[in-house]
Amino acid sequence: MWRFVAIAVIGALPAMAGVKNLSLSHALGMLDEKNIEIKVSQYEETMKKYDELSVEGMNWGSASITLQALRSNDAGNVFGFKLQSREATFGDFGAQEFMYNMGLCQGGNMQACADMYNKPPHDLNFPAPRNHFVTKLTYQVPLYTGGKLTEYQTITRKLYEMSKLDTRKLRNEKIFQVKKAFYDITLVQRYIYNLRKIRRNMVKLKKTILAMKKEGYTKKTDVLEVEARLAKVDSMLNQAKLNKDLAYQFLSFLLDSEVDSIRPVSLLVKAPKVSRQDVERMNIDIQKAKMGLQVAEHAIKTEKANFLPTVGGFGEYGSADNTLWNDFAHKSFWTVGMQVQMNIFNGGSDKAKLEKARVRRMKVAKQVELAKKGIWLQVRKMLTEVKSLEYDIRSEQKQLNLAREVYKTYEEKYKEGLASITDLLVKQSIELEVLLKYLQVANKHSEKVFELEKILDLGGRS
Repeated sequence: MWRFVAIAVIGALPAMAGVKNLSLSHALGMLDEKNIEIKVSQYEETMKKYDELSVEGMNWGSASITLQALRSNDAGNVFGFKLQSREATFGDFGAQEFMYNMGLCQGGNMQACADMYNKPPHDLNFPAPRNHFVTKLTYQVPLYTGGKLTEYQTITRKLYEMSKLDTRKLRNEKIFQVKKAFYDITLVQRYIYNLRKIRRNMVKLKKTILAMKKEGYTKKTDVLEVEARLAKVDSMLNQAKLNKDLAYQFLSFLLDSEVDSIRPVSLLVKAPKVSRQDVERMNIDIQKAKMGLQVAEHAIKTEKANFLPTVGGFGEYGSADNTLWNDFAHKSFWTVGMQVQMNIFNGGSDKAKLEKARVRRMKVAKQVELAKKGIWLQVRKMLTEVKSLEYDIRSEQKQLNLAREVYKTYEEKYKEGLASITDLLVKQSIELEVLLKYLQVANKHSEKVFELEKILDLGGRS
């Protein structure tokens, strides 16, 4: 038993292990397949598509089958049942009683003569209960709606297309987050690498100080200062590792899969070149605004249809009898017809709705114009920031190279007794500060570039 459990656990280990050495391109492929938010948005797309199909189906009308099972002794109902079943006779009108009284009247029975014209027929007014089964097939179809159905179908199609744009926008956001996670992990790994390198140098420095202390060249405080600095670097390393773990957890959430390690990406992110025409053509918010304007135009046509007549046709075929589906064809019936309806007055309500639709169209037109100008302004601002950050990166890289060289110089000076341990540790602190600033600037630069790609729908077009 235990052997079986052990084998099962060992066999499950590969399945439980996370994804290792994940590349960015593979991660983006996994995003489309596994991200839960994208799937939810795709379901929303599908529902909008069914809305369109639902409106389209109205053009074909509707057919229904009705089965009624009735029983009544109401005189009107019973006579109607017989008439619909094609079984009505003159006897149902009281003819039999009338003829009976007529014969008595001719024989000299004056009461019968009076009853013949004054006494209501008993069989007509007090019929025996009767069953009635009616089966009908009914078909109704709109022949003309003033274009309203056509416009509704166009509007629902546009709404479906807008839902697809919503999914693309969401996908762009998730691509941005995945790229940012990859970049953050690469950045923090580089930070950890540099911190470990600095730590190794400090451990060597500590050994050197201890060796020099034995010879009487250093003080006890030098050792304490180095140990304090080592503790500080260890704390920074621990915080960096925690940040890396958080980034991996977020990446795993985005991909709905456990990710253990990634392939580092290049920290040199190139900004896309873009013109105003590119922004207006590619940005999803502008595309949605334009599509909303089209919807508003079709909504005006929908309201205009209220001033036009509507024409509908219908057909009905069925059969009725006191026994279910008895002699169906012989007792069948049919009806065809059409109806024309036109509203000629409703207190100006339709006129008000039409004017409201026109105002909405003007409002959406201005929103389209605002979206074009606002997003282009946002893009120009981001391009300026990216260019400024590129200069900052080059500057910080030079500052970092200088800080490293200065630290090396002071390390040699300290060994030669030309600089104090405090001076050396100050230079090392400067190196750490410059390194952190360089990484922060690089992080801001990559974030702005990825935001530009998101605005331009570059991810949604890949």
